[in-house]
Amino acid sequence: MTGEVRRPLSPMERWYWVCDQVSPLNVVARVRVAGAYPEEDLVRAGASLAREHPLLRVAIAAGPDGADPCFVPARQAGIPVRTVRADPADGRRWEREVDDVELATPVDWRSGPLARIVDVGHAVGTDQEHHDLVLTASHVIADGTTALELLRRLVELTAGGAPRPRRPLPAPEALLPRRVAGLPRAAHLVAAVLADGAVTAVARPRRLTPQTPVPVDRRRSRLLRRELTADQLDALVSRCSREGVTVHTALAAAMAAGVAEVASPGWTGRICVGSPVDFRTELHPPVTREDAGAYVATVPSYVRVGPSVDLWTAARGASRDLRRRRRWRQHLALVSLLRRMSPPSVARSARAVAVVDRMGPGNVCLSNLGRVDLPDRVGGWGLSGAQFVAGISVSGQVVAAVNTSHGKLHWNFTYIDGAVSPERAGQIADAAVRALLSGLHDATPAGTATKG
Repeated sequence: MTGEVRRPLSPMERWYWVCDQVSPLNVVARVRVAGAYPEEDLVRAGASLAREHPLLRVAIAAGPDGADPCFVPARQAGIPVRTVRADPADGRRWEREVDDVELATPVDWRSGPLARIVDVGHAVGTDQEHHDLVLTASHVIADGTTALELLRRLVELTAGGAPRPRRPLPAPEALLPRRVAGLPRAAHLVAAVLADGAVTAVARPRRLTPQTPVPVDRRRSRLLRRELTADQLDALVSRCSREGVTVHTALAAAMAAGVAEVASPGWTGRICVGSPVDFRTELHPPVTREDAGAYVATVPSYVRVGPSVDLWTAARGASRDLRRRRRWRQHLALVSLLRRMSPPSVARSARAVAVVDRMGPGNVCLSNLGRVDLPDRVGGWGLSGAQFVAGISVSGQVVAAVNTSHGKLHWNFTYIDGAVSPERAGQIADAAVRALLSGLHDATPAGTATKG
């Protein structure tokens, strides 16, 4: 091992930790492994993965009043493994494990480690054996990129790979550049806040309001899955290139259209859609995707929707908005802002949580990792269906977690149960997919997206 992490949580880490105590804030990654392995190999791989990453060897301790949280050594060595044996025909058992357990149950931060593994085995002991391997991590130490990277390494280590210990890193805020967009960091924060206030006043974006108010400490993330086939994905990539937009902004436009169609039919205006921005490469020194940690900040984009607004017009507007925000490094301003608004403890978090609930950019959110390069084979196993799922906690109402792997685009929606009914969540997901595929109609027959 190259060292241990023993330091106070940074403002951003503390914010995620507080949110997680109010309502679970987990990041979940899954991949299907076609082949057999003994459970003890997976347990050893979990221990090896913890030896690789200092942040997988920590717990969190706090003062008697719940303040001053800091990383301390975990009480348990290795990542715990829970085994589930599923009916061979029950291909959705892993979804229910994620929906019923992994999104609803916080990682045990007091004991650590801040991650856990679920092995859903099918037809174990036969020549049809396969596993759905699920890794869940606290958002304190992981974003979607981290979760999928940890899952990739878990598979490699289970196949017999050797651990590659990594060095402990400072907190993300300690690596922020001193000057941002040409300004000292403090001046950049003030400028970004003022500029965003002016844009918001002009755009007057609409947010998704809960059907039934749910107290923050009773909020529960639920899961809906959708997929695009390989043909649909190819058509989407080609059409985005011709239209001069990114896949992300096409998805954001479709999601905004879906929300508007269900919540405000016939209305024309702007919907606020949050977009998490990965800032690993902007740190000094840059952080790689192989290093554990949460390195995203969510910026809003105001997407124009309405009966007369086509998908590509909306996507081009979203692209301009996001380019401007990224050019001004608004995501780094939001990281700096947490220094001032991150509450010291759950007991003193009500005001900050209320502000985020009322004004935060994650009310409707699209987290798109793009293409994730998990291999098709590791050792003698075939891999497929690598994807991630994002818990919501107090930060929003509906979140879509998107990545492309193994020839498909995985579009996983989570929503706050009660605030959004299962029926409405399904309507929003279906309307978003329908809006996207309708936009592709004149490029290629799109068919119907798969309900995962």
